[in-house]
Amino acid sequence: MTELDALLARTVADLERIGAADESLAELRDRGIGRLRGKPYLSPIGRAWRLGVVLLDRLGGLYATGDITRAIEPQIAVTNRSADAELKREYRRAAARGPFRGGETINHGFTPLDLSDAALREGSGPLSLDGDVVLVRLASGSRIPLERYLADRVSLFELD
Repeated sequence: MTELDALLARTVADLERIGAADESLAELRDRGIGRLRGKPYLSPIGRAWRLGVVLLDRLGGLYATGDITRAIEPQIAVTNRSADAELKREYRRAAARGPFRGGETINHGFTPLDLSDAALREGSGPLSLDGDVVLVRLASGSRIPLERYLADRVSLFELD
């Protein structure tokens, strides 16, 4: 087991030990056959913990965070009819059509991260390698060691 695998396994164990709440992972699917199309829905494909710029599943898989929504039927918008707001309402509708509990948080549009040395050295996505230290790039653009980042994120769950 590599150091990164061990770090992710420890993080999963810590999250499970403290009973941290995980969230659904889903992908958008179309209903229907052939030309008969129904309305799209979000279909569950797993669960993960949202740790800022990454999602971590119980098997140690890491994903670049995508979009988030809730399984609720959105209200009709009277004041905000922007394209972005309409898209967010469509995702809430798609989540409400899926088999999720009302109000459940759902992650979609995320990207699985390649954790191979070559991919980390290339630095695509939020992770990169500096020598033998895996770094995570924050939304601000700064980079910090992934081990410290994950420890900080786990500590936030302990505050709940």
